[in-house]
Amino acid sequence: MTYKLSEITKDIGIDFNGNDIDIDGIHTLSDATSTQLSFFTDAKYATQLSETNAGAVFIDKKYADLLPASTIALITDESYLKLAHASKFFAHKVVTKGGNPRLGEGCDIDKSVCFGNNVTLGDNVTVMAGCYVGDNVTVGNHTLLHPNVTLYHGSKVGENCIIHSGTVIGCDGYGFAHTKEGEHIKIYQNGIALLENDIEIGANCAIDRAVFGQTIIRKGTKLDNLIQIAHNCDLGEHTLLASQVGLAGSTTLGRNVTMGGQSASAGHLEIGAFTTIAGKGGVTKSLEGKKMYAGFPAVEIKVWRKMQASLMRLVKGKKK
Repeated sequence: MTYKLSEITKDIGIDFNGNDIDIDGIHTLSDATSTQLSFFTDAKYATQLSETNAGAVFIDKKYADLLPASTIALITDESYLKLAHASKFFAHKVVTKGGNPRLGEGCDIDKSVCFGNNVTLGDNVTVMAGCYVGDNVTVGNHTLLHPNVTLYHGSKVGENCIIHSGTVIGCDGYGFAHTKEGEHIKIYQNGIALLENDIEIGANCAIDRAVFGQTIIRKGTKLDNLIQIAHNCDLGEHTLLASQVGLAGSTTLGRNVTMGGQSASAGHLEIGAFTTIAGKGGVTKSLEGKKMYAGFPAVEIKVWRKMQASLMRLVKGKKK
């Protein structure tokens, strides 16, 4: 889908000076192309302004001079809100009528399965009763979808994967911009969810699609039941997540991270490779790899144990 910049700006209430260029999407400052919109909302990313290739950027007037001459400044004091309004132009058009998938050899598909358009399944794929496989989805060889799995449009699932009942791949992330009056405006999630090879996902998990770009579950990862992976997360190879883990948006895990039951992370954090988070641990800042952490906020487990021992001595002392 391509729109004239003037068409988008008129709809969302912004004036601009410059060429009326074609726009075919939205992306971050670092990844946007000359035919895409971007946005600037946080001064810590100011160094990216001079290097962006974006065709146009929603930006506060005081930062506009930092943009390259080739990038059109869309002046606003509500960049995130204008992004939300613009995102609807590029939202996937939902339709109920699907088509026939392209099937590899040896597939076993239950007759109750519903397919969208332009679906591709590899060899020896098994899809059980009640599944929905949406538009432009690809599923690799030897993958098994248990009953009532949903793959939203654009999702990509690799080879030798197992996805258990009730899991949803590629649902919308929890993204909203807020008006000055306190209303919440949907940011349409126009990225995808990508699962690499040899992944197993437990029952009733939710893996959100990206706002733009990809939510990525890398090869060899194993997820327990009842897990939430938010938009734009990146899970490293051979990650292990126990039941009820929750990762907020744009969390990045290195390879071989292990997280115990009911542990969680705040968004936009990095957890280093070969890290272990004990059950109920709450990660509030980026963590160095090859260590074990516990507690809320999560600290190295040796420190957490000393804290718990000190607290117990304090409590027992007060009882005397």
